[in-house]
Amino acid sequence: MICSVKEEVKKVVVGHEELIDSMIIALFSGGHVLVEGVPGVAKTTAVNTLARSLGFDFKRVQFTPDLLPGDIIGNEILDLKANEFRIKHGPVFTHLLLADEINRAGPKVQSALLEAMAERQVTIGEESFPLPEPFMVLATANPVEQEGTYELPEASLDRFMMKVRVGYNDFEEELTIMERAADGAYEAVRQVLDGESFARQKEQLKAIHLDEEIKHYILSIVTATRDPGTYCLEDLKDFIDYGAGPRGSIDLYKASRAHAWLQGRDFVTPADVAAMAYPVLRHRILLNYHAVAADLDADKVIRKILETIPAP
Repeated sequence: MICSVKEEVKKVVVGHEELIDSMIIALFSGGHVLVEGVPGVAKTTAVNTLARSLGFDFKRVQFTPDLLPGDIIGNEILDLKANEFRIKHGPVFTHLLLADEINRAGPKVQSALLEAMAERQVTIGEESFPLPEPFMVLATANPVEQEGTYELPEASLDRFMMKVRVGYNDFEEELTIMERAADGAYEAVRQVLDGESFARQKEQLKAIHLDEEIKHYILSIVTATRDPGTYCLEDLKDFIDYGAGPRGSIDLYKASRAHAWLQGRDFVTPADVAAMAYPVLRHRILLNYHAVAADLDADKVIRKILETIPAP
């Protein structure tokens, strides 16, 4: 069934296998995705197509410097006829929310999403309102132009289950995109799941087996980002200011389980953990200026950890 979802998305989205898998993994695991990529690489199209294949609601918010928190969560509005305030819900009340160029808006607006992402509810005035189930935020950030942007603080980044980097398609893929876009030759997307079948599929994730050694392997990778010296990684000690917190280990556990399920297996292997370590941990490792001077980024740190810690 989940393969059918991927096939429907691929009718419209060419390439970008990691982005498609990450969206499905996050949605079925109850997480959110931060996508970093240049404009025009089908980020909006991908999440919209996923929503259509599942029969879920989709809304998009373009983040700009003049955006207000109420533009996302909603407001109390005075009803002059009834002479009372009523609640007008914002676009956050949906299943899949695309927060486009989230780093264009100020910190106050960014923080408006935190309660929604963490608690699956929003507070307007004195009332709290639950969000639809499922609820996933896919936020995009443009890495090219940083003028007039506000970097997401670590507390906000930690709310995202994964950070995915999306680049340009290869030559053959872009040729296909060019032909389809010019002729409007996109196949119609079918709805292959509904709310009830989605819940059943999500419940299957809990049956995926994780051996105790796999659990220890996950935790060793995460704690190595905090205290690399304990794992014979003293050469990384001077480059890392802060490592991944407890949410990192929880999300790596969930993502590894969902990755195995996506591959059609009922058990998790070290390869599943290694594949998910990059998107789950890369935005949770805070490097200092020594790392910048040494041309060291988070992916290189994760690669070094995976190469050093023996897989079970």
